[in-house]
Amino acid sequence: MSSELIIRSAGIGDLDFVSQDGHVSSDVVAEKIGRHEVVVACIEDGPVGYARVEFLWSTVPFLSLIWVSRPHRRQGVGKAILSHLERRFAADGHLALFSSSQADEAEPQAWHRRVGFEECGIIDQINEGGVGEVFFRKGLS
Repeated sequence: MSSELIIRSAGIGDLDFVSQDGHVSSDVVAEKIGRHEVVVACIEDGPVGYARVEFLWSTVPFLSLIWVSRPHRRQGVGKAILSHLERRFAADGHLALFSSSQADEAEPQAWHRRVGFEECGIIDQINEGGVGEVFFRKGLS
């Protein structure tokens, strides 16, 4: 990537971009933006990726979604977003970041392992069609 990548908290002006995956409504994403639970990755031409986080039991950080535009995939954008979140949560005193992937999604599972997550459990039949969810944990230092 030739341009400088900047990772920042999403603002309401980013709403359309950071809700394009359609997993949750724009209203929910707007609330998450207000709680600083969405980050966006930008280069000089504009946004190229984003992540949304949740807090399990209102305290444990969970990476619920990371998305990178097709032309910018496999260029380190996802890793940069993850590194940004790791630093943020470590600075807040969190010991780990959790994430998950559907059990039938080999590529996202491989990405999690490649960036240092370790598998820590599975919930069977939680997704549509009875597909399970594999959970991952990454220690923060």
